[in-house]
Order: sequence, then structure tokens, then C-alpha cells
Amino acid sequence: MAPAATGPVPSSPAVSSRMSRQGRQDTAQEVAVRKLLYAKGLRYRLQRKVPGMARRTIDIAFPGPRVAVFLDGCFWHGCPTHATSPRANADWWRAKLEKNVARDNETTAHLRASGWTVLRFWEHEPPEACAEAIADAVETARGDTSPEAG
Repeated sequence: MAPAATGPVPSSPAVSSRMSRQGRQDTAQEVAVRKLLYAKGLRYRLQRKVPGMARRTIDIAFPGPRVAVFLDGCFWHGCPTHATSPRANADWWRAKLEKNVARDNETTAHLRASGWTVLRFWEHEPPEACAEAIADAVETARGDTSPEAG
């Protein structure tokens, strides 16, 4: 007996090749944001496991002040501005992407209930604006609101 398929049959070899190259981490935006945070003197952890949730990770974590940062891709996480719906295997993709959004919401709620500040940014947001918001959140979480901070 053949093993069950994990997804739909690709609509073409080109689509299959493109989808297999999609990165899960170290995206251009993620690297840019991390460089800006590092330049601001902020130190963080990458791909930190979400406490109490199996198979979920925080893109950029500040464990001490408990700030979790997620840099979400527009396609995979359902950006209201840029999300697209594939025409091939449409039902499968709709269900898959809806599950992603539900998982994101569940992860955010779990972290917030555990006392974390959760920040989510879309891949199209300017890295500078993301880094500034993250730095502000880390300073606030640390209780460091002096003008010399950051």
C-alpha cells in the first residue's frame, strides 16, 4: 500500500520547484530586521521554541523581557493586503492557509496568556519600522523608558 500524500499534486514542475525553494527562516526581511536590532545593541534568540507548544517557534525572541517577534509572509499567513489564492488545488490551499492563520492566532493568544508581548509584522513592512517597534517594545518590557535607552 502506498503512503498517503501529504499535499496535492503540483500543478507543474515549475511550481513544485518554486515552492520547494521557499525559505522558512532567514528571509531577506528577517535578516534586515535582525541587523538593525543588532546595530541598536539588542541581543536576541532565533527560532526559539514557544513554551508549552510543540512544533512552534518564535522568529526573534527576547526571553528576558518576554518579547516574541514574528515576521509573517503574506502568502503563508494570510496578509489582508497581499494574500493570494492559488487556482490549482484551490480547496486544499484554502484549508491549508486558513489553518496557518488559526495556528498564528492560537500561538499569539498562548504567548500573551503566558505574559509575553507578541509583535507580528508582514513581510512587506519596512525593516526599519519593524526594528523601531521591536526596540520600543523591548525597552517597555524591560521597564527602561529613559531617554538614554536604546
